Amino acid sequence: MAKRSHKKRQHSNPWLNEFNDIIRGASGGFLFGIPMLYTMEVWWIGSQTSPPLMLALLVTSFVVVFLLNRTEGFRKTKSKQFLDTLMDSVEALAIGIVCATFVLILLGEIQLGTPLNEALGKLVLESIPFALGAALADAFLSGDRISASDRQDFNNPDAQAKKTEINATLADIGATLIGATIIAFNIAPTDEVPMLNAAASPPSLLAIIAASVLISYAIVFEAGFTTEPKRRQQQGLFQRPMSETVFSYLVSLVAAAFMLFFFHRLSFNDPWTLWLNYTLILGLPATIGGAAGRLAI
Repeated sequence: MAKRSHKKRQHSNPWLNEFNDIIRGASGGFLFGIPMLYTMEVWWIGSQTSPPLMLALLVTSFVVVFLLNRTEGFRKTKSKQFLDTLMDSVEALAIGIVCATFVLILLGEIQLGTPLNEALGKLVLESIPFALGAALADAFLSGDRISASDRQDFNNPDAQAKKTEINATLADIGATLIGATIIAFNIAPTDEVPMLNAAASPPSLLAIIAASVLISYAIVFEAGFTTEPKRRQQQGLFQRPMSETVFSYLVSLVAAAFMLFFFHRLSFNDPWTLWLNYTLILGLPATIGGAAGRLAI
């Protein structure tokens, strides 16, 4: 019986490792590519791109991704074999295309009535930064980089006890605010949020909320950019993975709303529904920025 379970674990490990690597690559793609998805000029250029130019862009991006995978990549276990690097590059490009498609549909930039050439043009241009982010995933924040003091903290309960809950919570709030503000600061003054809001519906806003929480959770707790023991052992008032994710999402929404108010996109005379819609739309990139901020502490 023990031998059977051991064999079963052996068979399941490659699939589990592959799934974790895909999550890691997709998270790197979101960290790197989400600002480009909120750029209307890219939407317009993509809608006017000819098929030969699309093919040239895909080939060029594939070459760049291949070169990046030779040194970085999204897998924890790397192979320098040419064929493995080639397959990883195909997979990174596929991750970029899938992620970009998901967000473009989520934001309403690709719909059932969108002409095929326009949809493909947007998709090709937007997938490039996602693919680059997947190929650079290991360069962002690797979970293998643990300092000697971190190792001592893992094995020393007294050292962990010195980090009070309130200090850890404030550190998470501060890191989330910084990351969310940096991303929201670049998007809030533009016309993208009002344009996206014009096409938004209640179901799409609910989908944006779900995607924001899910992507944030994957980046911080599933992608392996930081050491999972360090993240899960850190003390705080909201330090459970799901509670921390939801709380950080709310903090990111506050940062997004403030940036919209700061750049006069919202005022106190606007109805609360407009505040809600704008904040939720900007909350997606702000939440990803907040997740990146929490990775840094």
